[in-house]
Amino acid sequence: MRWLVTGAAGLLGRDTVEELARRGEDVTGLDHSALDITCPDSVDRAFAAHRPGLVVNCAAHTAVDDAETDETRALRINGDGPRLLARACAAHGARLIHVSTDYVFAGDAAAPYPEDHPPAPRTAYGRTKLAGERAVLAELPDASVVVRTAWLYGVHGHSFVRTMLDLEARRDTVDVVDDQRGQPTWSADVAARIADLGPRTGRTARGVFHATASGEASWYELAREIFRRIDADPDRVRPTTSDAFPRPAPRPAYSVLGHGRWRETGLSPLRDWRTALHEALPLIRKETQGVRS
Repeated sequence: MRWLVTGAAGLLGRDTVEELARRGEDVTGLDHSALDITCPDSVDRAFAAHRPGLVVNCAAHTAVDDAETDETRALRINGDGPRLLARACAAHGARLIHVSTDYVFAGDAAAPYPEDHPPAPRTAYGRTKLAGERAVLAELPDASVVVRTAWLYGVHGHSFVRTMLDLEARRDTVDVVDDQRGQPTWSADVAARIADLGPRTGRTARGVFHATASGEASWYELAREIFRRIDADPDRVRPTTSDAFPRPAPRPAYSVLGHGRWRETGLSPLRDWRTALHEALPLIRKETQGVRS
């Protein structure tokens, strides 16, 4: 089976290509310069050249605040692009794994959101990502999977974890919000789960899955855990509220996702966020030091 990964220069796209290659899969990763998912001709050329049997769409407009002032552009990438990919998959007999986000929910729950909870996005970013989900499931109902993830960090690219490592080295104290809860999730774990889903997509796996780490934390608790893991004093992290960091797009107060559907496919939910962070941190620190040097 040939795999095609869009958005392959991004955090999750890069990890997905690396994971599939590690498993010996026939995979091609294309970044925006090689495949513009909003352009029908670009999509057609990619399918003709690579003839994928399974597409993983990691391409997205992820600038949450920018989407508030240019929702049209965000919708073109997050909504229209996935629709074009789904139609191309249908025409070529390919399957599609589409990556989405916790922002499709209101973020005001008190218990983990199950996969079938009614979406109610409160931001332009969330609305455009929901449009992409619905387009994929409508155009390719029997051969697609939507994978929602959240609070991603990884070895490559920008993330909260890398920001905390940088601030720990430069500041005596760091103020971090303690009124937003979610599931810190290593992108490599999501990439592995996407690879697991591939052969199941359109067979035992259809519809929506939540690929976030088990457990939950606030950003403040995550920052303290990062400091603790690198032998820095966690008391240097000080709690604050979201009001201290006003942004154009409101951040969900509660982004914890439920994982009930995994067992239907014979898979377990992702591991606990602390376990993953313990494994990821040395790799991230090594990459960060390499960039600085």
